[in-house]
Amino acid sequence: MSTVERRAEQLDTIAAVLPMERRDELAELLTDQDVETLRHLVNEGMGVNTLRALASDLTYLQAWALASTGASLPWPAPEALLLKFVAHHLWNPEKRRSDPQHGMPVEVEQMLRDQGLLKVVGPHAPDTVRRRLATWSTLTKWRGHNGSFVSPALKSALRLAVRATPRPRKRKSARAVTGDILSKLLATCRTNGLRDIRDRAILMVAFASGGRRRSEIANLRKEQLTVEAPIFVENAPPLPSLSIHLRRTKTSGGESDEVVYLAGGPVEALNAWLEAARIERGSVFRAIDRWGNVSKRGLEPKAINDIVKHRAEQAGLDAAEFSAHGLRSGYLTEAANRGIPLPEAMEQSRHRSVQQASSYYNDANRKGSRAARLLE
Repeated sequence: MSTVERRAEQLDTIAAVLPMERRDELAELLTDQDVETLRHLVNEGMGVNTLRALASDLTYLQAWALASTGASLPWPAPEALLLKFVAHHLWNPEKRRSDPQHGMPVEVEQMLRDQGLLKVVGPHAPDTVRRRLATWSTLTKWRGHNGSFVSPALKSALRLAVRATPRPRKRKSARAVTGDILSKLLATCRTNGLRDIRDRAILMVAFASGGRRRSEIANLRKEQLTVEAPIFVENAPPLPSLSIHLRRTKTSGGESDEVVYLAGGPVEALNAWLEAARIERGSVFRAIDRWGNVSKRGLEPKAINDIVKHRAEQAGLDAAEFSAHGLRSGYLTEAANRGIPLPEAMEQSRHRSVQQASSYYNDANRKGSRAARLLE
């Protein structure tokens, strides 16, 4: 068995975190130590989405190193190689018109495009470069080395390169799915068909639970749901209630078991789906085939995004303006619009950064402020 074949066989054991349709290509790009590192992280219980992102960045870094230097990534990487990475990915389009050598060399760019690893036209987004450098730094530490990732030269190069490649910062979803938008999406789930029942539950649960991430909704399991005592409201029937144990999330610690609560309509929508799909254990939200059969496997995170876009299109909205993340930003924006205190909203959304969460509140308050209505 060749070295590449052996790596491919090892990659089979971590299929959940890698794009396995490209297994053979990855086996050629990654080194034995790369594969062993990924397998170790899988065994350590790192989150699937984090592992996928890390594996994707590692694959790109290795391919870039081979294309630009003719060799695999050295560990630790010299400062000069880190600076080369920044120079290849953050550059000024105007300067490149007069200097073809500015930025990523044409032959390196073509090799990465031929492998399907480079798709952007022009310089990379600064956040992408920072993320890949962070991945590179993390992998360096896991190998027991100290890198030059905090060197003054690298920090200066990044700062200057970002200035040379100005990009307007965009949120993950151009428009927040606030209460009024959510009502329009839910109005498209008007029948008693399985898809409508499922999508209604997905939209309501994802929004009401604090704007859960698409991976958290796609990976939700029946075992994470706990029925709670009904909530009594004056002059109204008791509201059904349940708790969702989120387990490990993007911002929680490895041993954390964070909990959010649902009451009323979202609980009723979720129970209607569980009953209609006859789900007693395992994945909560599942695929439905053309004959109406419910799969035993949970949805992929991308499917949550597709559902939001599909419902937006059905509602007569521009689907390109919406994504699953719009449910997350929409929850905080709606909370701000309704005067719910930021700490209370963060308890449900589980945001760790007050600065990030408060940005939605600031935007909502500014839109209705007197300063924005000087010429009413």
